Amino acid sequence: MIPIPRRIPFAFPDDLNPQWKPGDPEFTAMVNGASLVMPYLEPFLIRTMREALPQVADPAIAESGRAFNTQEQHHYQAHRRFNELLKRSRYPELAQIEADMTASYARLAKRSLRTRMAYTAGFEAMTLGVTRWLVDYRQPLFGGADSRVASFILWHFVEESEHKCVAHDVYHALYGGGLVNYLVRAVGVLHGSFDVMWYSMRGYRLILKKEGLWFRLSSRLRLARRLGSFVRHVSPYLLRAMLPGHDPRQEANPVWVDDWIAGHATAAQDEPPLLDTLHPDIPVPFAPPPAATSARLPA
Repeated sequence: MIPIPRRIPFAFPDDLNPQWKPGDPEFTAMVNGASLVMPYLEPFLIRTMREALPQVADPAIAESGRAFNTQEQHHYQAHRRFNELLKRSRYPELAQIEADMTASYARLAKRSLRTRMAYTAGFEAMTLGVTRWLVDYRQPLFGGADSRVASFILWHFVEESEHKCVAHDVYHALYGGGLVNYLVRAVGVLHGSFDVMWYSMRGYRLILKKEGLWFRLSSRLRLARRLGSFVRHVSPYLLRAMLPGHDPRQEANPVWVDDWIAGHATAAQDEPPLLDTLHPDIPVPFAPPPAATSARLPA
């Protein structure tokens, strides 16, 4: 299925608090740190995909690649607006990490197309685990949060699930199977995932230091709890992605993701779809889901 680009007018006005989830500065910092990476990572993915597509013979894969690029463009543009708010309102020091990412992705752009496509497919494999974590635990993670930020983040990861096969398909269309191409792809899973995690960590560490929390034991324990939950949910996806013969199609979307996609297709498009973060289930923002598909929160 061809991904559907959606330009959603999420707005981040000056009155939006960078600490957008009251009482959970650690998770807020984790998300803000990850957001910082997107305007540098996703243009790199777009440029890599754009270079690869002329070599793809299958028209359906090529069309999916173009839709992937448009989705990623919409993502990083929204993240850039959000990040500008973060820097303007409280964290101007984040600009140094942005400068380091600019230099890092410029170096990476000099690597072979195969290495860059493996990085692209590897990062996309990680996002499936992140989506599952954010969606399955949306109430403890986003309950009571500013709806504008929660809705923006979950929209992004809905679309990550929607285009989960694209980078994998392009890589295999260009390079096929064989031991060497498998090993390059497996290394790409680690390279793409841990590179993004590293810069995200630098972002949330700076934020927590600025908030005076980084050296507090209570804050570090709360952060460890969030990070532990993240690792438990994302690691199995990374391990499976590194196996020979892995295909992202084997990873089922959360029901909530499919409900979001189906709901958006029939909803009015002139307003951003805002979640009710005070609802005990944080349902999709278009219509109450049928009882048979209503998601249960993990125990």
